[in-house]
Amino acid sequence: MSGLSSLYDLTRAALEERLAADGVHRVHAGALWRALYHDADTDVLACRDLAPPLRRWLTDHLGSDLAQRQLDVVACTASGDQRTVKYLVRLDDGAEVETVAIEYPGRVTACVSTQAGCAMGCVFCATGQMGFTRHLRAGEIVGQILRVQRGVTRRAEPLRNVVLMGMGEPLHNYDNVMQALEIVSDRAGLNIGPSRITINTVGVVPGILRLAEERRPYHLGVSLHGSTEAERSALVPVSHRWPLVDLMAACRTYCDTTGRKIFVGWTLIDGVNDTPDHAMRLTRLLDGVQAHVNLIRLNATQGYAGRASTDSTAETFRTIVQAAGIPCTIRQRRGIDVSAGCGQLKRVI
Repeated sequence: MSGLSSLYDLTRAALEERLAADGVHRVHAGALWRALYHDADTDVLACRDLAPPLRRWLTDHLGSDLAQRQLDVVACTASGDQRTVKYLVRLDDGAEVETVAIEYPGRVTACVSTQAGCAMGCVFCATGQMGFTRHLRAGEIVGQILRVQRGVTRRAEPLRNVVLMGMGEPLHNYDNVMQALEIVSDRAGLNIGPSRITINTVGVVPGILRLAEERRPYHLGVSLHGSTEAERSALVPVSHRWPLVDLMAACRTYCDTTGRKIFVGWTLIDGVNDTPDHAMRLTRLLDGVQAHVNLIRLNATQGYAGRASTDSTAETFRTIVQAAGIPCTIRQRRGIDVSAGCGQLKRVI
């Protein structure tokens, strides 16, 4: 299809425009949208509810090779408890990303990648250790969510939540990410509401300010990991570009503009950022920010020698933050046995 890699790159309005530009009445867009997001498994042409003009258009513009419109799952690995599943997905150009489905009581959460690799270089993150390959298109982001959804149809719990916390920095790929989320949250499509979608950033200040200015309806997560500039820069090199003082100013602007809270991520590393002093400095740093702090003990990667904080250290840290009036949760570590935990996703060679 000239100028278009996949139908999944298009919002519903853009799909209507595309059909109209090619002489197909807009009314057919509804049937094609249903086929893409409800009826088709791998081959849209296999759907019966397609009018002849639409079927001819699909054949002429896409041919019979529609399989590549559905991302190729190279491997699917389940954790020992069967409640976390990691997909290795191959893209059209051979690039590979990982996507994770995490089952909780009453719901499944899809942890989705937005880039192949990552340019942010966080030292304890396997993706950051890879370096950056390329941005994902909107359809490649949507395709991961479709894969998870179709995987959970055979399970008891439905797909309810999407977190952009997989490989890559979502706000470094802003336009494609926002287009993908418009598609995902469309009520006639996957219908995953904005209140169930979280965008996580390591601190791309222009992206945070743009989210605020555009009043995007999604949740925002910001990974801090350090409460001083030196401490954070040692873990998150991009802090040299967007210093901590600028990041916190952007967070305050976001909260003031949108009225939304920010989910602050903090990876607890033994002896590096997990002491009571670190916790107290974090509470002071969050002054003026509507925040909920999520703590997670470090997940091991081959490229970083740090160790996870102990359970008791994590609990002490949580208690200090909570005592300052800031909601604080110690997140469950899921899928560690198959390297599907936070910070463990990478290209498989």
